Amino acid sequence: MTATPGAAERQAPATLLRRILLQGKYEAGTMLRNGEQLILAVVLPLLALVGLTVTPLLDGLGSSRVNAAVPGILALCALSTAFTGQGIATGFDRRYGVLRFLSTTPLGRSGLIAGKVLAVLTVLALQVVVITVVALFLGWTPPAAGWLPGLALLVLGAAAFTALGLLVAGTVRPEATLAITNLLWILLGALGGIVIPADRLPALAQSVVHYLPSGALGEALREAFLVGTVNVGAAFILLIWTVLAGAAAIRWFKWN
Repeated sequence: MTATPGAAERQAPATLLRRILLQGKYEAGTMLRNGEQLILAVVLPLLALVGLTVTPLLDGLGSSRVNAAVPGILALCALSTAFTGQGIATGFDRRYGVLRFLSTTPLGRSGLIAGKVLAVLTVLALQVVVITVVALFLGWTPPAAGWLPGLALLVLGAAAFTALGLLVAGTVRPEATLAITNLLWILLGALGGIVIPADRLPALAQSVVHYLPSGALGEALREAFLVGTVNVGAAFILLIWTVLAGAAAIRWFKWN
């Protein structure tokens, strides 16, 4: 007769860290398997990179067109994944009761949010690798001193956009989330200072773009990857957006 295992021999429950890692892996896999989000996260930024490299739109900003284009494309990747992609995914998870269910499991609400942040960073890392490989093939020559501040600012920008995406997804209906995030992706991508610098936008837009997370991230990455320095003002604006949007999401996020 086989003895029943004692309590000490039973498998211990997964730690919170492991739960977060598993949730992040699941969320990232879901994002990468979604054709619409894959187009938004990879295909469109690559098309924009090639388009800016073969047109004179950014001439005069750097030593070459690709050098001037890549920082904005990396910022566009953060907008696509952290704001639009995560916002839409979270909105529909909320609609179908997934958020409410997962928030009552041992993962908990904080673990669920941490898993989503981890998924964003994972997908963003893959985007950076893809964009970097293609850009180097096109002749991109970033300064070595720009990599560390550039990547740190990219993560800060992703944090700000994730907080904004969760704020939208947690406060409005999923259909409205879909419309708002896609519309803002277009507006911020074209007129928000991400791809096109503020000083090349219409005069009316220039007065506000510097204070938007899109304009701050685009400006910060251009300074990092073009001259290898840190734009402290832009970094401070990104930090403010992260804190304010994060606090608002915590305060008003609806789980059902």
